[in-house]
Amino acid sequence: MSGSRPVLMTVAGALLTASATVLPAQVRSEFTEVHMGVPVRIVVHAVDDSVAREAARAAYARIADLEDKMSDYRAESEVRRLAGRSAEWRTVSAELFAVLARALEVARASDGAFDPTVGPLVALWRQTRRDGRLPSDAALQRARARVDWRLVALDTSRRAVRFAADSMRLDLGGIAKGYIIQEGLEAMRRHGVPSALVAAGGDIVVGDAPPGRRGWTVTIAGRDTVLTGVAVATSGPTEQFVEIGGVRYSHVIDTRTGLGAVYTERALVVTVIASDGATADAVATAASIPGRTPGRRLRELTGVRRIVLTHVQLPASREQPGTPRSPDRRRDR
Repeated sequence: MSGSRPVLMTVAGALLTASATVLPAQVRSEFTEVHMGVPVRIVVHAVDDSVAREAARAAYARIADLEDKMSDYRAESEVRRLAGRSAEWRTVSAELFAVLARALEVARASDGAFDPTVGPLVALWRQTRRDGRLPSDAALQRARARVDWRLVALDTSRRAVRFAADSMRLDLGGIAKGYIIQEGLEAMRRHGVPSALVAAGGDIVVGDAPPGRRGWTVTIAGRDTVLTGVAVATSGPTEQFVEIGGVRYSHVIDTRTGLGAVYTERALVVTVIASDGATADAVATAASIPGRTPGRRLRELTGVRRIVLTHVQLPASREQPGTPRSPDRRRDR
């Protein structure tokens, strides 16, 4: 899992306008903290500043707690403690069980384009990005043998997980961020602040409309859309990619090859509007793989409202092959 402070925010192709006409009884407040490796921005409308700050603190506390459970980067996280275990049922937290259940639904609907067991390939690809060299065929074969969402079993009655193969490793980077910021939004609602927005990287969740407005305005593919109570996620290689041997690879793994998805001069940017952050995040990830255009099952998945596919021209590279690219944080300023 991998601070934007202004009223105007650009996130991987989605332009978000968070300004609103504030009624006399409401105060607009904005906060930023770094979680999941990215600035997490919160905008709230509350009766006063103290209520806004209390709600934001609750949201960030919830976000931090869930990051501790689901981060693949943290050796003691709940996700990491599951790694390598097979043939035994392991009871997990309600939050992790919910995310994994949804992840498997998206995996099934996308024919494995999204796969929560991609951890071994992610670890191999991180090394590739550091070294600037593609992994050997043998290394790819070993990693791919441990990746298959169909080898994960869930027991709802016991809230338990079991792997059917040894040395499997979950990676929820394509779904957890959306789920986590959704939970942050819900934490603020429980604190009496339903009119709020949470944005992190390419994920946005919005609650009730700001006072005096019909909703939050999001510009998608050049058109303004007024939204309330939904999530928006954008995925594509316009920011994060690596070039090796003259080939541009996305940070998103294509499970058919075990490597980052390959792009040429034009890239596919996917924006998904869904009822919740987890669904938007996972479906955007699945649909952004070249050659795997979202089919009917993915488009009709419960919670999916709209999938927007946009082809954009990638800038010409000025870097040497093997040089990793990461998001330019100035784009959010």
